[in-house]
Amino acid sequence: MNAPDPATVAARSAVRERLRTAYLRPRGERPASSARGIHHTALISSDVERTIRFYQDVLEFPLTELIENRDYPGSSHFFFDLGNDNLLAFFDFPGLDVGPYAEVLGGLHHIAISVAPDRWRRLRQRVADAGVAHEVHSEVSLYFRDPDGARIELIADPLGEMYGSQILDPHSGAPDPAPDAG
Repeated sequence: MNAPDPATVAARSAVRERLRTAYLRPRGERPASSARGIHHTALISSDVERTIRFYQDVLEFPLTELIENRDYPGSSHFFFDLGNDNLLAFFDFPGLDVGPYAEVLGGLHHIAISVAPDRWRRLRQRVADAGVAHEVHSEVSLYFRDPDGARIELIADPLGEMYGSQILDPHSGAPDPAPDAG
């Protein structure tokens, strides 16, 4: 990827600063989120068993369920435990040509999964031992692609932090709301 020219960088920086000023509320003034979190993120798998071996055996994310996809008979829908009540899910679509993984506008760039620093070091070694090409950034981020090409990041920063900066108010999640009256 070629870096943009300095004038373009300056213009983009000005737009980013305008957006920060207009929309980013100071910490402590932000309302609680209406969401509890991401229930699951679902990707497509071209080979169920290969995906299970990679996520469960290499990355140590336990498989928690493997069921038939209710929307596509014969297809599987399966889930891995990412900890903290988060799931990573997959579908396969046998007989349907979905093509290779591609990063496209509006599509997935990467999934960043938080792991404790000691586990990050162990998983970094497991990824290397499995022969998976990977890159390390800032000694807290490990980037690699899963067997179908999805970009995964294992990050050792605590939840709510990014490269040592707090980006989320601690305990900012909203409690379960009361049922709607209407």
